[in-house]
Amino acid sequence: METRFINLFAEVLELEDDHNLTTITIFRELDEWDSLAYLSVIAMIDEEFDIVIEGNDFKKLITIGDLINEIQRKSQ
Repeated sequence: METRFINLFAEVLELEDDHNLTTITIFRELDEWDSLAYLSVIAMIDEEFDIVIEGNDFKKLITIGDLINEIQRKSQ
């Protein structure tokens, strides 16, 4: 799931490659991260994983690994 999510994340942010993204990447520090990226990632998670992450929950997430863990937690 990690690889799939990272590839989708890179695609949503329109990164030319995976931008060396890992589970410890702090996504908010990426140059491409802005409010549109936030909305795009939320939509991608909903479409691809059928998971809704509320704004207050999303604020607590820092790394790509946190996003993956939240998806896994909510899918149980």
